Amino acid sequence: DVLAVLNWDAKAKPDHEIAFRPARVLLQDFTGVPAVVDLAVMRDAIKDLGGDPDKINPLLPADLVIDHSVQVDKFGTPTAFSENAEIEIARNRERYVFLRWGQKAFENFRVVPPDTGIVHQVNLEYLAQVAFTKETADGTEVYPDSLVGT
Repeated sequence: DVLAVLNWDAKAKPDHEIAFRPARVLLQDFTGVPAVVDLAVMRDAIKDLGGDPDKINPLLPADLVIDHSVQVDKFGTPTAFSENAEIEIARNRERYVFLRWGQKAFENFRVVPPDTGIVHQVNLEYLAQVAFTKETADGTEVYPDSLVGT
């Protein structure tokens, strides 16, 4: 793949596919909740077939940022943010309990709680890394941060 990139000719007809495997996955709550449901259902199916459900996990590190639940009920006061946060948690309790379970149940999966910030800001300020490392049979591999997101 490295040679294919080095010898790439923009005018030539493509004759080589280069696989891309990102370092991580970034999810918003609207798309991340269904993904966690899918993982949970896969675990149930594997268990029903006699397999080990604990083997069902995201293959890549995945972060889910809860950022689409905010509604403004209170405003214009010093306590508006905390009051809105409390109302949000009460409204979405079942979903948050489920996501907390998912974070504990699955390897390679983290949940950023509500009222932390929007997904892009949280990614840049807290989740993004310059480089990742992975131990392999040949030694330590270092590769740049890359992601797919929703």
